[in-house]
Amino acid sequence: MTYPGPVVSADWLKDHLADPNVVIVDGTVHLADTGRNAKEEYAAAHIPGALFFDLDIIADPDNPRPRKIPSRARFIDEVGKLGIAAGQHIVVYDVPGLYSAARVWWLFRQFGYDNVSVLDGGMVAWKAAGGALETGVIERSATVFAPGESRDLLALAPDVLERSNAGQQIIDARTAGRWAGTETDRYPGARAGHIPNSLNLYWANLLDPQARTFLPDAEIDAKFREAGLDLDQPVTISCGSGLTACILALALHRLGRDDWQVYDGSWDEWGRNHDLPVAVKGEVQ
Repeated sequence: MTYPGPVVSADWLKDHLADPNVVIVDGTVHLADTGRNAKEEYAAAHIPGALFFDLDIIADPDNPRPRKIPSRARFIDEVGKLGIAAGQHIVVYDVPGLYSAARVWWLFRQFGYDNVSVLDGGMVAWKAAGGALETGVIERSATVFAPGESRDLLALAPDVLERSNAGQQIIDARTAGRWAGTETDRYPGARAGHIPNSLNLYWANLLDPQARTFLPDAEIDAKFREAGLDLDQPVTISCGSGLTACILALALHRLGRDDWQVYDGSWDEWGRNHDLPVAVKGEVQ
């Protein structure tokens, strides 16, 4: 099968639902303040044949912040336990439309596996296209997952601090109010504001508000430029906890721009660490 690209439509997935080389995974995450349980919702209704890709498990168990990037060995082991083999085409979706699925895409690419796509519009688009649903938990026999060489798509706090001090490009995917420090942050204990010298582009502004699918590439390009981003220069992408930053990464990848890294800790880490500087309404505190 020819690689269909990093984003596929619901119609494409319907046409390939029975393809034994296509593996569908539900990568839904619901944050604690929503009161929702993604794994329970998956068991109640998912795209036929979909596995549950648990971002709370396929993560670093020793990091106090949730869903942080696992070691390469842990990632390979957990993906193998799901029954995914190298060479298969992975299609990842989430229930809100596009929220956490891009995080799964980013993890696979970070660890050297490119044969993965995100379902544009996720469950929202699937239902709108009349796609079938099933209940229960899908389990496959464990296999050996062997990706290629890891990439360098990860930024850590020291990297971000150095880039912030140097005035290098950083873009924050949170709402404008959370970035400015005028809106209460959803992570208790995190300070208000943003990483000094960072730009802001709310991730949802890249999506159609009803269909939850990506806007056309030309409009996405314009959104980045309007936010002040120089698409010809490297950029570090941050958000609240490392989930929605990956949406901006996926959008840049669609535009053929791959000189970026995702700050895994994002505001959940930076905002709590009082040794790191914070800007509120442009003033560093």
